[in-house]
Amino acid sequence: MATGTTRVDGTEPLPVPGPTRPGAPSPRRRVRRRGERGPLASFGLHLTLLAAAFIALLPPLWLLVTSFKPKSETFSLSLVADFTLDNYDHVVNDTAFLTWFGNSVLIVLVTTVIGVLISSTTGYALSRFRFPGMRPLMWTLLITQMFPMAVLIVPLYNLMSRYGLLNQPVALIVTYLTIAVPFCAWMMKGFFDTIPVSIDESGRVDGLNPFGTFWRLIMPLAKPGLAVTGFYTFVTAWAEVAYATAFMTGEDNLTLAGGLQTFVNQHTQDWHLMTAAAVLIAVPATLVFGYAQRHLQSGLTAGATKS
Repeated sequence: MATGTTRVDGTEPLPVPGPTRPGAPSPRRRVRRRGERGPLASFGLHLTLLAAAFIALLPPLWLLVTSFKPKSETFSLSLVADFTLDNYDHVVNDTAFLTWFGNSVLIVLVTTVIGVLISSTTGYALSRFRFPGMRPLMWTLLITQMFPMAVLIVPLYNLMSRYGLLNQPVALIVTYLTIAVPFCAWMMKGFFDTIPVSIDESGRVDGLNPFGTFWRLIMPLAKPGLAVTGFYTFVTAWAEVAYATAFMTGEDNLTLAGGLQTFVNQHTQDWHLMTAAAVLIAVPATLVFGYAQRHLQSGLTAGATKS
């Protein structure tokens, strides 16, 4: 390449790459923006997400597949070779499953309604009012979350036994409220902090008392937070096992969580029946989640910020 010029030291300058053909633009290397992933990083991320999704979905899918297998094929690794509905028929018609289901529905409904009411009123009071003992109450709500459930079984059992509440639905209702209300009240407090205080002031100008302001103006705006609170309370009461098996004995008093243990214990190993019952138990929870999921994301994120 002729340059026609030389450097002071007598050496030729480095050649400058030119266009590949006359009139063609010079090739330019695309500069990647900060934070933009390359092809290899994007492939690795998607591969990791697919692996995580597979790991998360495999247990429930395998549970569903096993529920349609006869007892002889329970532990086989093949898919359903001999499809049958006998497991579901036996669980529904030959066990006390419907009784367990009724007990669970009663306990869950009462726990959810009372838990949402107490949590919302407590959270609103902590968000809007200043009263003696407010800070100790807030610390109490946090400290109660530090104790694991196993530590509280014995003292709660003694209390329920002293007051004759064992084998009574009220025992589980009170117990589940002690679990759900502190967490939900703190979460609702954070959610109410995001609602402007000017709405309360406008309600008082219109002649509403504090409860009227809360019920007529604030509660309609708090639907996402109420959905999260209600769903958390529902899951707490629906899927809890330790208290349900400790406080309730006798086949007619069991809930669904306690009834599952009758299929697999030290005397029987009916895994095919347990998987069928587990699928039936998961259906209501799935329906509730599907109904509340449109509010869950906004409710969880709203309670995490303060305006």
